[in-house]
Amino acid sequence: MFTDVLSRKCVAWSGLAFLLLVSVAARSDTREIDWLELMPAEDLALLENMPEIEHEGDGPPLLPDEIMTGRVVPEMGNVEGRIPGFVVPLKTTGDMRILEFFLVPYYGACIHVPPPPPNQIIHVKYPEGFTLEALYDPVWIEGKLVIEHTENDLGASSYSMVAQSVEPYAE
Repeated sequence: MFTDVLSRKCVAWSGLAFLLLVSVAARSDTREIDWLELMPAEDLALLENMPEIEHEGDGPPLLPDEIMTGRVVPEMGNVEGRIPGFVVPLKTTGDMRILEFFLVPYYGACIHVPPPPPNQIIHVKYPEGFTLEALYDPVWIEGKLVIEHTENDLGASSYSMVAQSVEPYAE
């Protein structure tokens, strides 16, 4: 009987160790999405050859219309992965847990003008919510990237994700 119990415990511990190893291996296999992968070649060419943005006049500086079309890279639809970025909160709870936000590639995007092109903004929903010490703290989000247009007062996005996880950024 003692050896039977001991055998079961060994099997249980072995199973737990296996699950932990698989979990770590799966994490390291998660595809890392680069922001430039979300931009079609023609938009990337426009961005690389764009003239200096003028900050004169009464209105805010704007990016050229042809880069703000929201064109997407079809192959990026339904891609599972993770991407780093900065949070622009859209929906929070009373205790300031962030439930919905725009993920953007640089700090201050959407708050300062001009906003990034829509294909450089991801509309993220994270039902369990999370908190940030400061908006300048970058995060990793992980989940399935979907091609979906969202627009509000802060900007427009060409992609969306229901995040499986939101974690502080670390290389």
